[in-house]
Amino acid sequence: MQTTTLFWSAGCLVAYLLGALPFGLLIAKSKGVDIRQVGSGNIGATNVFRCVSKPLGILTFAFDLAKGAAGARLVPWLVACTTGIADDLPLRVACGFAAVAGHNWPVYLRFKGGKGVATSAGLLLGLAPAGCGIALGAWIVTFLASRYVSVASVVAAVALGIAAWLPFCRHESLWFPVMLDALALLAIWKHRANIRRLRAGTESRFEFRKNP
Repeated sequence: MQTTTLFWSAGCLVAYLLGALPFGLLIAKSKGVDIRQVGSGNIGATNVFRCVSKPLGILTFAFDLAKGAAGARLVPWLVACTTGIADDLPLRVACGFAAVAGHNWPVYLRFKGGKGVATSAGLLLGLAPAGCGIALGAWIVTFLASRYVSVASVVAAVALGIAAWLPFCRHESLWFPVMLDALALLAIWKHRANIRRLRAGTESRFEFRKNP
C-alpha cells in the first residue's frame, strides 16, 4: 500500500510539473512580449490570441490542451509501465487533476497561472470524450452568440457538470461524475473576476478583427 501511494504521488508530481509549464508565457516571449503585462495579464491562450497573434494563440491552446490530456493518459501509462501498478481510472483522474492544478497554480510562476479551461478540456478529452464534446459544443454556441470568452467558458463548465451525470458520459463509479462537477466548479471559480466585470458591464467582447 505504501509503495502504491509513493508511485501515485510520483505520478501526480510529474503531471503537476508538466501542467505547470507556462506555454503561453514562453510562446509570447518568443515574440518579445511578456503576456503577463498586456491585455488581461493571463498566461492563457485567449490573451495570447488577442495580444500577440491568432496563430500563436491557437498554438498555446493546443499545448495547454495537450498538458491535460498527457496528465490524464500519458503520465499514468508511464507510471504503470515503470512500476507495474494498474493504469486505472483513479490514477488517471488524480494525474489529470494534478496537471490542471499545475496550470492554475504553477510553481515556476509563484503559483500565479491561468484559468485552466484548455487544460481541463484536455483532461476531459482523455477521460470523458463525450462530456468534452458537450462542453465544447456549449462553448462554441455561447461564444458565437455573445463573443464573450468568459461567458462561453462558464456555460461550458455548467454543461459539463450536467453532462457528467448523463448515462453515456458516466463511469460505473459514482465518484467520477462528482469529480467532473468539482472540475466544473473550479473553472467557474477561476472566472470570478470575469463574472464581476460582466455584472459591472466592463468585460471585453472578443473581436475577430482589430479595430483601426
